Amino acid sequence: MADNIKRTNTITHPRYGCAIGAVFSVAAIPGAVPIANCGPGCVGKQAGIITTASQGTIYPAAGNIPSVNIGENEVVFGGAKKLDALVKSTLKIMKGDLFVILTGCSGELVGDDVDSVVRKYRKQGYNIVNVSTAGFKGNNLYGHEQISIALIDQFVGEFKGRKRKNLVNLWFETPYFDPFWRGDYFEIKRILEGAGFEVNILFGSLSKGSESWKNIPKAKFNLLISPWVGLKTVKHLEKKYGQKYLHIPVIPIGEEATTEFLRKVVDFAGIDKTKSETFIKEEARQYYDFIEHFSAFYSQYWFGLPSKFAVVGDSSYNTALTKFLSDQLGLVPLKNIITDNPPEKYRDSIRDVYHNLTEDGLSVEPDFETDGYWIDKQLRETDFGTEIGVVFGSSWEKQFAADKGLTLIETSAPSANEVVLNRSYVGYRGALTLIEKVYTSAMGSR
Repeated sequence: MADNIKRTNTITHPRYGCAIGAVFSVAAIPGAVPIANCGPGCVGKQAGIITTASQGTIYPAAGNIPSVNIGENEVVFGGAKKLDALVKSTLKIMKGDLFVILTGCSGELVGDDVDSVVRKYRKQGYNIVNVSTAGFKGNNLYGHEQISIALIDQFVGEFKGRKRKNLVNLWFETPYFDPFWRGDYFEIKRILEGAGFEVNILFGSLSKGSESWKNIPKAKFNLLISPWVGLKTVKHLEKKYGQKYLHIPVIPIGEEATTEFLRKVVDFAGIDKTKSETFIKEEARQYYDFIEHFSAFYSQYWFGLPSKFAVVGDSSYNTALTKFLSDQLGLVPLKNIITDNPPEKYRDSIRDVYHNLTEDGLSVEPDFETDGYWIDKQLRETDFGTEIGVVFGSSWEKQFAADKGLTLIETSAPSANEVVLNRSYVGYRGALTLIEKVYTSAMGSR
């Protein structure tokens, strides 16, 4: 590739969608129906990135999402009338107990009076929320937080009741955008319950839909597991309901990280440690029993095992994978490219994770890059040597991995070559699945 190519304002091989992609965050709430106030094709384009990994998007998602499909007439004369007709027909045809209007670029630029439409149907007794998710304001992760805050303010509302001592709200991965979000939610909920907590899940099949959202103010505190997505939400909750929050920036993978994670949460909550320590002891026993059997294979496999790796993906999985692979499996990180475009104010704290990967001081410098051309260029300039190398990335890295004879494990969007139902790579059990995936894939590549 020529070194004299200059950057432009466009990118190739995108790794995230625009803010209207938050329609899939709404669709992940049981009983919630998204209504897209945007141009034709906007939602469909988001699906191509956000809902890959063959996760399957069911009602009311995929091709079922109602859309205004704003055209020239609405741009000239306004789209409120057409939006009103769409809401009316959606309420009649689609089953739901919570409806969320997401306005994209066209509606925002025209200045549609969406609030007047929303007020009309609220007066009729419908739970309906209005959210600004124009693509020029941010990506789908920005949109995801806009959704959460709008639901809290417009649907959950004020609260003056009592808080439940062991109840915690879990703010975690972005639905669909994180390919393993379903399985990861299951594992984090399982270990938190094992430690003695009652966990309020807001998205996915573990959620009770609108009931779970109404229960948010009843929780003693909010738990955020993410480098940056969700910080705006938990800070808003602290101000609105006086709820404290615990921010865990790195998703726990493996026994050491998960045990440390659980103890931090228990200490923060101030609950009795008897149940959590009993749970930790049993989980650790089972985990190391599996690891002991794995070590027998590891020590006797003579045909070469992975020793170096690169990670290309959003900061959430990128930090977690890098820390586990380097600290617990002893693999060497060669390149870490973060693709979700975190705001500048969060980047130093993300870098700190890579500067403290292991107890003996292993440190690498991550790159923040969103353009697929430059990502591919950086990867091709990375020397993986002659040993087996593994790339954790998206489907965009498939050709690069094939050209270089490397093993590709898809862990970030877009992921078009994986079928993911309830798989998880986090916690105690997810780490074992990850180990299986790494070494099975590497053996297959030989």
